[in-house]
Amino acid sequence: MEPTTLAAFALALTLAAASPGPGIAAVVARALGAGFRGAVPMVLGLVAGDLVYLSFAAFGLAALAASFGTVFLVVKYAGAAYLIWLAVRLWRAEPSAQAVGAVATGRPWRTFLAGLSVTLGNPKVMVFYLALLPSLIDLERLTALGFAELIAVVIVVLLVVVGGYAAAAARARDLFRSPRAMKLMNRGAGTMMAGAAVAVVAK
Repeated sequence: MEPTTLAAFALALTLAAASPGPGIAAVVARALGAGFRGAVPMVLGLVAGDLVYLSFAAFGLAALAASFGTVFLVVKYAGAAYLIWLAVRLWRAEPSAQAVGAVATGRPWRTFLAGLSVTLGNPKVMVFYLALLPSLIDLERLTALGFAELIAVVIVVLLVVVGGYAAAAARARDLFRSPRAMKLMNRGAGTMMAGAAVAVVAK
């Protein structure tokens, strides 16, 4: 694939990924409540969700994806329910390193699935891959190597952008170590997580 085409795709994806939305809110809330390591599975889930839509677009399955509206609706509500559960845990967490550690060491696969469901239920991501991507790349001439290059771009861009948000939030969390500050941080993170859940359902 032409370097200029890949660069245009990378730029468009960077702008889309960096814009605030349910995914960024969920990752930031997770990092505030559980630290960077606790947010990594959610970041990976968001990346996986983008790769699902990229695959739909690359293999001409846009119509099939649209016909799975009920499935994606179920995934959306399941993800929102899990985000609410995380929000409640964060809100009720005691302001201590042990309590925050307990939140951080929740089952990573659940956090991964929460990130995946947030992306699959996000219309912005669907529009980007199924409507905008074909205007950037001639998908009918996409080769296996070209598809692999797009996958690499998606992984790198999202890890940098979304991982950057998680790292910044985790850093902010580390600056506040007093019990009162940690309690406020936990409740703020819980509120953000609940807000992300509401945004997922509302879209």
